[in-house]
Amino acid sequence: MAMDSNQPGNPSPLSPTSTLSVPTSPHPESSQNYSLGRLLSASNHVEYLASRVTRSSAVFVYDLAEQAGFGTLTKAWGLSQQTNTSDDKRASQHSLSVTAPVTPLQTRAGAGLTLLGRLSHDSSSSPDLQGKNVVTAYTTPTGLKVMANSLASLPPATPTSKLVIQVPTVSPIGEDFTLSPTLAALGSVLPLLPDSATVLLSATPKETVDLALLSYIISDFHVIHLFDHWGSAREVGHALEPYPDFLSSTIPNKESLAQALENAGYKFFDYHGDPNAETVLVVLNGPLSLMLVSLIADASGVAVVVVRILRPWDESSFSSALPKTVKNVHVLEDVPFETALGVLHADVLGSLVSFVASGERPLPIVRSERIVPGRLKFLLDNRSALESFISGIIPQFTPRATPTSPSTKVVQFYSTPGTPLSSVPQIIEQTFTPTPKSLISSRLLTNHDLVTRSGGIALDSITISKETSPTLLNGDRPADFVAVLDQALLKTHTVLETAKPGAIVLAITSWTAQEFITSLPAETLAFIRDQKLQICILDAKSVSNTHTPVTGGLEPVLVYIAFLRLYLGTATKTDVATLTQANPITRAVENLENAEVEKLVDSVWNGLVRVTISAKEHIDPAPPQAASPPLKRFEFNTIATEVEGETHVNGARLSSWHDAAKHILFPSTFSPPSEFSSSSEAHPQNPCLRPEIPDRTFLVTCTVNKRLTPLEYDRNVFHLEFDTSSTGLKYAIGEALGVHGWNDAQEVLDFCQWYGINPDGLVTLPVPSSSSSTEGYTRYHTRTIFQALQQQVDIFGKPTKSFYTDLAAFATNKVDRLALSFIGSAEGSSTFKKMNEIDTVTFADVLKQFKSARPGVEVLCEIVGDTKPRHYSIASSQAVVGDRVDLLVVTVEWETPSGSPRYGQCTRYLARLKPGQKVTVSIKPSVMKLPPDSRKPLILAGLGTGAAPFRAFLQHRAWEAAQGIPIGPIYYYFGSRHQSQEYLYGEEIEAYIEAEVITKAGLAFSRDGPKKVYIQHKMVEDGNLLAKSLLQSEEEGLSGGVFYLCGPTWPVPDVYEALLNALVKNGTGFDVASAEEYLERLKEEERYVLEVY
Repeated sequence: MAMDSNQPGNPSPLSPTSTLSVPTSPHPESSQNYSLGRLLSASNHVEYLASRVTRSSAVFVYDLAEQAGFGTLTKAWGLSQQTNTSDDKRASQHSLSVTAPVTPLQTRAGAGLTLLGRLSHDSSSSPDLQGKNVVTAYTTPTGLKVMANSLASLPPATPTSKLVIQVPTVSPIGEDFTLSPTLAALGSVLPLLPDSATVLLSATPKETVDLALLSYIISDFHVIHLFDHWGSAREVGHALEPYPDFLSSTIPNKESLAQALENAGYKFFDYHGDPNAETVLVVLNGPLSLMLVSLIADASGVAVVVVRILRPWDESSFSSALPKTVKNVHVLEDVPFETALGVLHADVLGSLVSFVASGERPLPIVRSERIVPGRLKFLLDNRSALESFISGIIPQFTPRATPTSPSTKVVQFYSTPGTPLSSVPQIIEQTFTPTPKSLISSRLLTNHDLVTRSGGIALDSITISKETSPTLLNGDRPADFVAVLDQALLKTHTVLETAKPGAIVLAITSWTAQEFITSLPAETLAFIRDQKLQICILDAKSVSNTHTPVTGGLEPVLVYIAFLRLYLGTATKTDVATLTQANPITRAVENLENAEVEKLVDSVWNGLVRVTISAKEHIDPAPPQAASPPLKRFEFNTIATEVEGETHVNGARLSSWHDAAKHILFPSTFSPPSEFSSSSEAHPQNPCLRPEIPDRTFLVTCTVNKRLTPLEYDRNVFHLEFDTSSTGLKYAIGEALGVHGWNDAQEVLDFCQWYGINPDGLVTLPVPSSSSSTEGYTRYHTRTIFQALQQQVDIFGKPTKSFYTDLAAFATNKVDRLALSFIGSAEGSSTFKKMNEIDTVTFADVLKQFKSARPGVEVLCEIVGDTKPRHYSIASSQAVVGDRVDLLVVTVEWETPSGSPRYGQCTRYLARLKPGQKVTVSIKPSVMKLPPDSRKPLILAGLGTGAAPFRAFLQHRAWEAAQGIPIGPIYYYFGSRHQSQEYLYGEEIEAYIEAEVITKAGLAFSRDGPKKVYIQHKMVEDGNLLAKSLLQSEEEGLSGGVFYLCGPTWPVPDVYEALLNALVKNGTGFDVASAEEYLERLKEEERYVLEVY
């Protein structure tokens, strides 16, 4: 039945006011780094710190590390910054953001020799390392074992040359490849290490980051740092920044290793437990040590010594760590098989024998407790098994009751990776601890099982607590809340076995309550009944469909609301609505009004159904012939996973070469004819040539690209000629050529590497229809991602306000989401204007600034939009040049206030053209038209490349004169800075003056004389001529001349004033008012024509 919305569920021990709060407006200075840091695991921090050019001269990523989910980020950073590190100046200015050179390596016989070869280099080329040669490598314990023989040949470490190996401790074991944090491989490595190597072991996230930093300031040791990548180092939610000042230094520490550790707040060995213990457990620092410390807390006569520095083994520190009362020492160490000898036992025994020889203490009994990899995982997953194990070796040990702090909750989510609902755990984890001052600790750990089920299973575990415990321990406590987000898992896996008695279970399913009962295996139903689990089901898809007209993608939001309803049993609808609207990742609700959010809450309230399982005698077991296969257990065997399949968004989708082949082989089926593909044309448009462009396009060939200004001049003005033969391209005088330019190829590749997309992948995009002839068709074209980003998508263009709003929906970080929403809102107009006009950010810049907003590339193509053609006034007359079109272009370059270089994408594209290259162009009509009567006087005023259309005018009038057609006077005004450097088409102008095609020329070169002279000054000098030309007498059969201005906007007022004065001061009978009225009439008659930009 539906749950009564007025009847609260079981209240959570954590009240809503103590665990959740509505976040206030973000303050980037105080919260942005904190929030971003919480989204990163300790392993992510280690990758970042180890790969900085300030710490490493080179990073080598072995395949085993990458297979364990460690090193992928470093490789991506290395690829994205290859071009940056080649600029020494830029690298030195931004060294903290620059990645050292990254090299991937295979783990094979002789692995490690490459590292020795790299160490033989004299020094690093990085100025940040001040001549040091620090080589970093990533590998797993298994990889470390393979390279052991090579490590034996390590030269002594020096302050200027050392090796650092970061080792995520996770290894596959057994036939099912279950992952374990075993360090059994160290038994083959430690005996071969030279004396100048130190081995550091970390257990907690903070310790992992601190010792990773310490690895680079220890001067006289090669460092092998092993950290718990199996569990704690992958947890998200720990505040790991800012780094301690002492550890953030990149200057080698000249003190001893022990002193460096002490300065960082650590010791060689940690002692936990009874200070007068008679029995001591010695264990390596890691997940097992954390559980043992928790287990023996308050136990009498028992203690744990945790080994943090395994090499060099410090007998004195170990002796100091042990109490004088110790009688029994049990060494717990990882071994590959039961009969193997452990290195740690030998170290401990040797130290104790030395103590006896020196008379310091009697020799206690020392026993080796060998733990094979499979058993280690079992002990970590089952606290009761660990208790039994310890009780077996210490008979007098009585374990304390399993801690059941009411202020700590464990929430688990089972889902299928890559599905929309797989994002729910991230939404919920970010709901807790929204600010650095929060009293609530929440941590998320995600594990995957890709072996027991096709498509995989994701298990997300969240610990929510008022206490700040160091790590989330597997098997440490059962779950208080279990959500099953894929109903199929209930039939195949024992996903409820981790739920504690009385726990709440939320199942997202299309089943009714009765179908839920009949669909579950009998053993699952019995478990639910015996454990008194509270089962609630929700058909999220059905509820979402009722709101589809309002917004899409609601299912994760609806599940989030259901979680709040059940977890916060005493919360009201208003509380849930407020929290839902404030959550930073609920992508579908940002544009909804409060009333609409409340409708969603009502729908979930009414859609939640509580399922009651009947008594035992009413559960009929399935008949033998219908018995289903035995249920499987979730097995943690994968850290990183990829989900294959197509993603469809607004018609665009990721595609395959099969789709591309279909579009090529069957164009009539998949790409209906465009409106310009008529077969009656002599030169019909190729339907494959930029089909997304609604204009008629032509493919022309560059034949000339000639720079007109000197190479040493700071403005690159160049002349282009394109061959239009066999294209059908026709243009009129004054029309503009639309150039459909390409983005820079290297910048596109760099973006693909940074964004983590394969440039050779395919994307299929819809072609918009702009004609009734294609109405009803859905046309598509398939391109590689590189082609789409280089030739079509405006990824380096200026973003619109709507882009910020669209992008906010994909931000997984609260600060990013709120900031993007603000910039896209009316209130954010000033911020948008600053970013757009002063900072001149691009779409790519915005994505890099708000890194958590990562839509798929098919979505990105849709929300960014296509590159618009750049239009350039045609600088030629087709009657004169024939099958050719000329352009006059200046490259556009500038710097942002922060010093970042910016380029006009299209002018840079044109400047790099080589003769023979093809360019896609289109024709655009212009206001720059010659009057039909060639006898009309023309006044042409152009600044810089504004001379382009007037070159076409002059060519055409000279051609008419050569044909014996009478032409009127032409007054040509041209302005630039220097005659010797920027007198564009100067030789042609002088020839036209000599041939009297140009009646009079007013040339203004503003920087050549002691006083700056502009074209308006020349026009003032010729005021009488200009007035006479504009007021050509009616007796001559003409209605007056035409004035044209082409170029930048800044001289428009001064030019207008010059014409106004010419009319008023030259005996024409005009006063100021009547002259202004006359000029306005000229505009209406298209005799006062401006084309300014």
